[in-house]
Amino acid sequence: MSIKTTRFILIGIVTGLLLISALFAGCTGTSSQPPATPAQPAAPVSTAAAAEPAAPAPAEITAPAPAATTATAPAAATTPRPEYQYSEGNVIAYTAASLKGASPALAAGYAKMYPGHSVVFNLDGTQALKTQVENGAYSDVFISASNTYTNDLKKGGYFVDGTVKTLATNYVIVILPASNPAKITDLSDLAKPGVKIARAAKTVPVGTATNSAIANLAKSTYGNDWSTGVDTNTVTYETSEPGVATKVALGEVDAGFVYESTSTAAKPGTYTSISIPKKDNYLQTYTIGVLKGSQSKGAAADFETFMLSSAGQEILREYGFRAA
Repeated sequence: MSIKTTRFILIGIVTGLLLISALFAGCTGTSSQPPATPAQPAAPVSTAAAAEPAAPAPAEITAPAPAATTATAPAAATTPRPEYQYSEGNVIAYTAASLKGASPALAAGYAKMYPGHSVVFNLDGTQALKTQVENGAYSDVFISASNTYTNDLKKGGYFVDGTVKTLATNYVIVILPASNPAKITDLSDLAKPGVKIARAAKTVPVGTATNSAIANLAKSTYGNDWSTGVDTNTVTYETSEPGVATKVALGEVDAGFVYESTSTAAKPGTYTSISIPKKDNYLQTYTIGVLKGSQSKGAAADFETFMLSSAGQEILREYGFRAA
């Protein structure tokens, strides 16, 4: 073998060894990289960290639950009491609805006579007001359009002794819409076929007065056929006296039985009216009294004094009420 050949063989061996060494080194370097990739398991750590805020979540959801239960409980236990904040000098007067027209003038007159005092009227049918008082509703003064309901409360011990007084009186009349579409000219026309009449229910003071007046008119003048016709023509029985007046004012009925004070207090041109003879009429008596539950008995007594005074009585007369 020549020297030249031997040199080529040696060079080939060395080159092969270098290639094998490089290949081995490359494999070793590749194997050292993978740990860097698994070292990224920051992902699992971050997932675990995200899961921790989720843990308190049940607590945050659960915590309001008791609060919701607490808030609901009082609502379920709420009783139908009127919202009223006591204030010395302020009077709450449960008042027959037929005084609605006069109530603003009465409030102004009371404040004028007793500076610093005021009155708020709760206006409704006397039968409804009586029930509210019996159920614990707050009121300082009770003004009734019927002695029946006043006497019931008096027997129940609701009034301060000696404070129940006669306040005013009122007669029943018939009112018609100003246009009078049914062409009613006198009481006999109320029984004509097709006439629509509004009255108050018999539990309402003016309803009792109306029934008595109709019975008296039938007996003295018009006969039973007339009263039967009036009953037939009655298309609604309202729960308050203003309810009857509203039906007439809106033209929903042709006539209605109300107190004469309602017609007097109405805006001119709202109604025309037909009076009922006094001999057949029913004189309704209004009473006033201070309630034992009042926290402002001094102001309540002052209000009663005003209502019975010449100033209070003059206002009542202006609005169609008669003297006690």
